[in-house]
Amino acid sequence: MYDFTIIGGGIVGLSTAMTLSQNYPHKKILVIEKEPQLAFHQTGNNSGVIHSGIYYKPGSFKAKFCRQGCQSMVDFCQKYDIAHEVCGKVIVATEENQIQALENLYNRGIANSIEIEKITAEEVKKIEPHVRCLAGIRVRSTGIADYQQVCQKYAELLQNAGGEIRLNTKVEKINKTNETQILETNRGEIETRFIINCAGLHSDRVAKLNDIDPPAKIVPFRGEYYELKPEKRYLVKTLIYPVPNPSFPFLGVHFTKMIDGSVHAGPNAVLSFKREGYNKTDFDWRDFSEVMTYPGFWKLAAKHADEGIKEILRSFSKAAFTRSLQQLIPEVQEDDLIPTHAGVRAQALKNDGKLVDDFLIVPDKNAIHVINAPSPAATSSLEIGKAIVSQISAN
Repeated sequence: MYDFTIIGGGIVGLSTAMTLSQNYPHKKILVIEKEPQLAFHQTGNNSGVIHSGIYYKPGSFKAKFCRQGCQSMVDFCQKYDIAHEVCGKVIVATEENQIQALENLYNRGIANSIEIEKITAEEVKKIEPHVRCLAGIRVRSTGIADYQQVCQKYAELLQNAGGEIRLNTKVEKINKTNETQILETNRGEIETRFIINCAGLHSDRVAKLNDIDPPAKIVPFRGEYYELKPEKRYLVKTLIYPVPNPSFPFLGVHFTKMIDGSVHAGPNAVLSFKREGYNKTDFDWRDFSEVMTYPGFWKLAAKHADEGIKEILRSFSKAAFTRSLQQLIPEVQEDDLIPTHAGVRAQALKNDGKLVDDFLIVPDKNAIHVINAPSPAATSSLEIGKAIVSQISAN
């Protein structure tokens, strides 16, 4: 019998489990993960950025948790000697019609209490000599980290406190009794008093197993990256982002300096035909048919048809991808780019075609379901864990 069972061994599930072990040192805590290793999906394939919180709606969970998480993640990395760097980033307007959007983004950053500054094109050049732009914003608090190392430390601290982790363990059914719940898995039954669903790409399905009708469906979007070949890494010193299109829910292709010294360029955002579809050819009939028969997807697709076509073009045309990057750094050439890993973002989508633009945490009797936790969940993981545990304490 366990007191708490966390479904999902990504960064949010592990942070929550670690925080539970600190707040409830005498309780039995278990993390189950269906893969052979922790942080296998979204956490293990993200861009490694410690986000500042500039993009998110003031007052939202994303804005609050990311702003606080930006500092708490740096503190955690410093405390446990985890590879990280607070290198800062620039967000730049490359066209005249982006100037107002840049101003709006600056105002949002101020509303979110983030230390940012407007900088001229000449000042951008001092930070990133190869960028071509009209104006920019400098965000000094943005950084990079090795989130795989962060997850391993979360797991270590959990296990040191007596918590357990089981890999290769997939939940297939959940049976409720009056006071406990029995998880039927591919490796036997687990009895628990409380479930915390942090299943990421499968969070809506796990919620349904627990008799919850989730307010949104997970739709997978693949983000594909290129890497600058080593002799061209000098083109990027920190992180370089375009002004995001305010009507499109993704940030646009950008340059990210990684903690290992490499420089990644991307991602685009294309519908994946499989929830864990990291390759263009990956396909799962159940995943595909769920999206194709979901009214919310077609409403989203109709609204963003033009941008969606551009994303698909970038997916299949390296030349088109390169042209997008050249808007930031004109010197980048197609031959400078090497294909690298892709990630799949678990994005919750409502029936009306609107993306869930905030973290979505659904409480229930003896359970909490984290239905939507895409970026900046890694940055915010300590704060999300605290928030989940505080909800348990309140009950």
